[in-house]
Amino acid sequence: MLPNVKAKFDVYPEGVRSIMLAMRQLILSVAEENELGAVEETLKWGEPSYLVKGGSAVRIDWKPKSPDQYCFYFNCKSKLVDTFRELYSDKFKFDGNRAIVLSLNKEPPLNCLSHCIELAMKYQKNKHLPLLGA
Repeated sequence: MLPNVKAKFDVYPEGVRSIMLAMRQLILSVAEENELGAVEETLKWGEPSYLVKGGSAVRIDWKPKSPDQYCFYFNCKSKLVDTFRELYSDKFKFDGNRAIVLSLNKEPPLNCLSHCIELAMKYQKNKHLPLLGA
């Protein structure tokens, strides 16, 4: 983990930090399990960001102004969040066309979240397919 990314995780409150690190690990695991290649981990807009070649960046963050939630952010000009809404409107809350909003007090549906991460990481290859090939 790059020092600036580690510093970002280090400033999260203790209970939040463990969840955010678990979400980071989920992203890295999805990339590994799907053999998507090296994951570029960096900060974009001050948020931990994860990108594989041929994919669309996945960012995660918690913000003090909404202390009971954290988000997975996606390119708002992509079809990603619209697709996630079509597939998982019963599982997630969304923020417009840019984010999946999760509660700190509730276990996320990891299988659905993993699928969304996978779709983002394969976006360039599948963006022309209905529901991104889901």
